[in-house]
Amino acid sequence: MSEQQNSTNSIKRIVVLVSGSGSNLQAIIDACASGKINARISCVISNRPGVYGLERASHAGISSQCIDHKQFDSREDFDLALVNAIEQAGADLVVLAGFMRILTDNFVNNFHGRLLNIHPSLLPKYPGLHTHQRAIDAGDTEAGVTVHFVTAELDGGPPIIQARVPVYSGDDAHTLATRVLEQEHKVYPQAVSWFIDGKLSLIDGKAILDNEILPPQGFDFQD
Repeated sequence: MSEQQNSTNSIKRIVVLVSGSGSNLQAIIDACASGKINARISCVISNRPGVYGLERASHAGISSQCIDHKQFDSREDFDLALVNAIEQAGADLVVLAGFMRILTDNFVNNFHGRLLNIHPSLLPKYPGLHTHQRAIDAGDTEAGVTVHFVTAELDGGPPIIQARVPVYSGDDAHTLATRVLEQEHKVYPQAVSWFIDGKLSLIDGKAILDNEILPPQGFDFQD
């Protein structure tokens, strides 16, 4: 086997799960293309047909498929099909990028320590949905985004990195979401790069970066 083939085979593989437009997917595609992430996306999987995230994969020449959760009788059956597809793609890392499904414990445990998610709040504040409106309603002066390891608890895995943005008096959920999204596209590729480079791991329920336990809120990203 040639050195080039060895190099190609040694490149780590990422599987990205999407449910919608996939803007964070695009940020990771771009980071792989530029060399910021030393890996390739081996497959993009959506649980919804026809979403733009699948088009993004096609435009980038990345294999993609739809596993429609509505075609399964149970969440467990859907997750089993998802696990099989991810394993066939040879994933070293599974990235949830706007994947709007609550995954079973069996799925999460199957990819323990190599499953990342991004959440548009400063966890542990505002797990779940409508995070921006909840921050505004609470009178918060700042909001943000968290990349975290996925555990069985919804949005409850240890944070890896957070970015903060101000909340202005005239903000509505849309304007705040737009500001937060700009930071999402920076911190998610950073977290993925750390993992791929072997700097980031999950050990005994703690996020570890460069052999140091990260603080409870994760690394504080400064733009």
